[in-house]
Amino acid sequence: MKKIKYYYNTNTLRYEKLETPLRVRLLRVFGFLAAALVTAALISYVAFQFIGSPREKILAQQNIAMKENYNELETELESIEKQMKELEKRDNDVYRAIFEANPIPDSARAKELEDELEIAKVERIKDHQLVASITGTLNNLKNRIAAQKKSYDEVDDLVKDKEKLLAHTPAIQPVSNKDLNRVASGYGYRIDPVYKTTKFHAGLDFSAPQGTPIYATADGTVSTAGNSGNGYGNHVIINHGYGYETLYGHMVRVKVKNGQTVNRGEVIGWVGSTGKSTGPHCHYEVHKYGEKINPIYFFFNDLSPEQFDLLLKKAAASNQSLD
Repeated sequence: MKKIKYYYNTNTLRYEKLETPLRVRLLRVFGFLAAALVTAALISYVAFQFIGSPREKILAQQNIAMKENYNELETELESIEKQMKELEKRDNDVYRAIFEANPIPDSARAKELEDELEIAKVERIKDHQLVASITGTLNNLKNRIAAQKKSYDEVDDLVKDKEKLLAHTPAIQPVSNKDLNRVASGYGYRIDPVYKTTKFHAGLDFSAPQGTPIYATADGTVSTAGNSGNGYGNHVIINHGYGYETLYGHMVRVKVKNGQTVNRGEVIGWVGSTGKSTGPHCHYEVHKYGEKINPIYFFFNDLSPEQFDLLLKKAAASNQSLD
């Protein structure tokens, strides 16, 4: 039941019923609602400021996890970066140096953005910048890995070409000479056996019984096989490529034919004394780009250092050549 309030009216000297105007009642309701709203706002502000909403808590946890993941990713990228630098260093300083190839410049390895991307820290960058930083670093590494792969492909080609070069470089003696006693005359000025004058001898003379096998000293293609009347008698010239050419003279019989492909160690003929010769032997020459050079330096597959030193002394002796 609603309580009725009275007040004492001094003018009429009696108690009268208290009635509140509608305007006052409306103001009181509005004031109450305003105070309630302000109080709720203050409570919400304090709660969100110091306690945090559930969504903020989730975002905070996600942010912490993202920072940890970024730090791990950054550590992993630094490790990959060190490995890439080591690979690039070995590529330039070892692999390409062995094959006398020019090193790859750093610009070709896409390193322009490396420094600025690595100094970016997650605390100082926004989400889109973080993604851009990681993406840029990964793209940088991808480009460098692609460049490194291309370089290794080139090195692989160099290895194959080097193997081919070694196979086509004269590297053994043209006749069996285990005791090193068959070098009768060396490269240089020697006494001509016919004219008895000093003439330049452009090869090595290996004395051997007639019919001793003569071997190709490297892979190549026969460019001359037979007697062309130039004083070498029955002889063979092999074009090895890479500027190399070898000549084998005074054979009793030639085994190979013009245009035939031969391999190192393959028999190409037999020792004889045809042409301008004073006894059975194999006259052997090595040419590099048309220039006659000393064959003594091309027996590295056959000899130990001690044997080579002994053979070098025998070949250097001033004596009479056999052709």
